[in-house]
Parts: sequence; C-alpha cells; structure tokens
Amino acid sequence: MSTPLKVMLGNHPHTRPLKDGTVPVEGADCQYPESSPLPPAFARMVRDLAYDICEMPLATYLQARDAGIPVTLLPVVLVGSTHHRSLTRLPEGPEIGPGDLVGRRVGVRAYGQTTGLWVRGWLQEEYGVKCSDVTWVTTEDVHVAQYVNPAYVERSSAERVADLLRSHDVAAAVLGPKAIGGQGAGLVPLVADAENAGLAWIERHGTVPANHLVVVRDDVLRTRPDAVLGVYRALKKAIADTADERDDSPAGRAVTAGWSDQLTKCLAVGGRYALEQGLVAEPVDVAAIEKKTAFLDR
Repeated sequence: MSTPLKVMLGNHPHTRPLKDGTVPVEGADCQYPESSPLPPAFARMVRDLAYDICEMPLATYLQARDAGIPVTLLPVVLVGSTHHRSLTRLPEGPEIGPGDLVGRRVGVRAYGQTTGLWVRGWLQEEYGVKCSDVTWVTTEDVHVAQYVNPAYVERSSAERVADLLRSHDVAAAVLGPKAIGGQGAGLVPLVADAENAGLAWIERHGTVPANHLVVVRDDVLRTRPDAVLGVYRALKKAIADTADERDDSPAGRAVTAGWSDQLTKCLAVGGRYALEQGLVAEPVDVAAIEKKTAFLDR
C-alpha cells in the first residue's frame, strides 16, 4: 500500500471538506498535519521539503523556484484579495499618503511576505514609490533560506509589525488580511478609498492578487502523478462545493482552481513585481510554470 501523502493546508472553508473526509481524495490516502500559526510550515516546506503537498504564499513560491528548490505550483488559489488597505498608519499620526513614504521607514513581517509584494507593486505603479525609496523594517526572516535581503531592508527585534508602528519606529506598516483585524485593529489605511483603489487595480490587470496557492514536491509529482491529480481534483471540487460560502468581493473571487486567464495574469503581474523588487533574480516564465501541470485539467 502506498505511503500516505502529507498534505499541509490551512483551515479554510474550501479545505475543510478534504480534512473532514466530505470530499475524498481518489487514488491516495492523505494525512493533514496542522500548523498554528501556518507560516512556519511554509519555511519547513521550502527549507526541508517537509510535506508532499503544501499551501504556499505566492512570493515564497516564486523565491523558491528562483532558488532551484524542487517544488511545482498547482493551479489552486486558496487565499487572495486586493491590498490597498494593507498599508496602514496610526489614526492619531500624521495624515500621510502613499506618495509620502519616500525616505521613510515601513514595517512588514518579512521582505518576502506576499502582502508586501503586492503593496510594493501598487506603490510603484500608482505612486512612483520604488521599493528602494523606503527602508523596510522586518520582524521575521524570509522563508527561503538562500535569499539575502537588499540593503534597504532592516531587521528589528520587535515581535509584531503593529508594535513597530505603535512605538513610532516606522511611519507605516504592511499588515496581511488577518492582521488587519487582529494586531492592526484601529489602524487606518494610507489610501483614502482603499476598496475602490483595489477594484481599479483588478480592472486594470484583469486578475485578483493571489496570496496563497499550493505546491507539490517535484519527486512526488514525478513518481505519484495520479495521487497528485486526486488531491487537485478534490480541492477543485471542494472549492466548487463551497462557492456559496464566498461573496463577490475580491477575496471571494480570488479562490479558484484550474489554469485560467485570471491565474496566468496574476502570476505574470506578481512575477514582474517580484523581479522589480529584487525578490527573484530572473524573469518569471509563466508558460513554463503552467506547462508542468497542464495535465491536471485535461
């Protein structure tokens, strides 16, 4: 009997059916280890190849691919949204806008965090603020051990990004969606109409920013393609079965399975941002990424 697949997935409405057995995985037995919080599992995957299949942030995947780490992207988006509301400041502080960040310090969990990738992308695109115009103050290392931060990235001893803001060490802070309602409670976005700015970004690019996707170890894809196909089909069914639990917001629309125009555009824009920001050294070949798992949708 085949060894069970170790499948690391966060707890989302659309992953729950796999974990509770409501949607079975054909052709494979799966174990679903837990990690709370989830981000340390991403580091374990790209540093130790700790799982067979693993949820993974887009920026981490792009950096892992650039570093030659043997993982392959599966066309499944588990988490995504726009991020104009993710750049925040203290409500009682100076009413600075995104264009005022040149020469200032901005807190972010890690320079390789995917939310930061998207925020820096629209900062340059819409306000002309390049990543090197800002000192990025981090509280964690990037997941990919081979990556070396640029000179304009500084490590802090603070435990949380919001603490950097509240201690006045930074002028603004990048906070992911969960942090906005947690440690970032009470903070306000630098973009006055963040929701409409995000919708305008979607209209301009024809896609929704993806945060978390799914990767598989290359050796597992090579030796157990039927099992990988079974996991993929189960995720696709679970996403379809839970469609009524998602609304028409960017976060709701981001969750998808299958190669599509939306996904390839997302990878193209994210890859361009990553190259501009020095997160990867080489241009991202989206067609080559898609080719490796195109068989899943046949």
